[in-house]
Amino acid sequence: MDRRHFIGHSAAAVGLLAGLSGQTRAASLQKAEILVIGGGYGGATAAKYLRMFSNNTARVTLIEPNTSFISCPMSNLVIGGSRTMAEITSPYDTLSKRHGIKIIQDSVVSIDPTQKTVKLASGKTLRYDKAVVSPGISLNMNTIEGLAQANKDGITLQAWKAGAETVALHKQVAAMREGGTYVISIPEAPYRCPPGPYERACQVASYLKQHNSKGKVLILDANQDVVSKAGLFKKVWAEQYAGMIEYLPKHNVVGVDAKNKIVKLEVQDDVKADVLNLLPQMAAGEIAVKTGLANSNGRWVNVNYINFESTAQKDIHVLGDSIQIAPLMPKSGHMANQHAKVAAAAIVAELSGWEVNPAPVLTNTCYSFVNSREVVHVASVHQYNAAEKTYKTVPGSGGLSPAPTVLEGIYAWGWAHNIWADSLG
Repeated sequence: MDRRHFIGHSAAAVGLLAGLSGQTRAASLQKAEILVIGGGYGGATAAKYLRMFSNNTARVTLIEPNTSFISCPMSNLVIGGSRTMAEITSPYDTLSKRHGIKIIQDSVVSIDPTQKTVKLASGKTLRYDKAVVSPGISLNMNTIEGLAQANKDGITLQAWKAGAETVALHKQVAAMREGGTYVISIPEAPYRCPPGPYERACQVASYLKQHNSKGKVLILDANQDVVSKAGLFKKVWAEQYAGMIEYLPKHNVVGVDAKNKIVKLEVQDDVKADVLNLLPQMAAGEIAVKTGLANSNGRWVNVNYINFESTAQKDIHVLGDSIQIAPLMPKSGHMANQHAKVAAAAIVAELSGWEVNPAPVLTNTCYSFVNSREVVHVASVHQYNAAEKTYKTVPGSGGLSPAPTVLEGIYAWGWAHNIWADSLG
């Protein structure tokens, strides 16, 4: 799929805006200060499309602490050693040069919804009329006893936010003793990227197959079964990694003895390993929790799905992995990109005095590499249901790979380059 085709399909989510000229933009839109917090798939896309949908009249500021965008999708390939960080990293400067977005390299430490202000780590305070918050996820280290200290000491790593830990985890796998064991634990769903841990297990096994043929991969899954693409992953494990990958469902990790590299389970006996990749329970990004936006069990953010406005605070729109998802809606980079377009369209409509699109549509495709070249995918389409005030999957839409292929691997890289361009280009 080429870039134009991809963007054309994405536009279905915001079709109400088609054909509206720049001259119809209301003064309230031109004067409004719109802050976008977080430059991931949700935030970067929202900033760009706020400018595009407003015919470049909206005043948009993106607040992001990192100098470059690093893609979580595709980062497991870095852990598996077949790709580099440079291949999944994109600059933010195109957003300012091409789209006129003001970029502030800083972190948000607090949001005051009453005064409509945001305080930055640098001490500066910014005012907003509309805020878009896309902070990703936070890791609840205290759900696994001893994990916070083990991670601080560099013994355990998560690498669930692509960056320095991604490279560090690859180095741990590469340095593992001959015949050693790599353990990845998976928390109960929901968590960021449902198939991600299973893909990572494949990537580590693929690396070990080439460089440490006696090495083992042990998957400790707190869930009842593989959460995504179960049949496909299990077939791959049996055919490509027989005797190397062991999958154990209903194995909930509750503690870690970092000194002895022992994993403690809720019911079963302890497990000893050489490389510990323990994923704790996840929640909305820290700023969403601190601000009180996470009003679903203190973990996730409830939103009005038609415009992604927080149900806790007016004029704050929350995107991506931080939200309480609709039925069968995954926490994925592609979905965050789609949330952003619907929210951007709604914000422009609201500030311009137009009706918000009553029936937005979201699409999602998720690719998983089972080795360095072969890929499987799952796709879905979700339409807003006004009666139930949520998104429902469209019957007969989407699909699942029949088997992993190299051709799917080519499609996966095409998808990645398209969505990076759509979000940041």
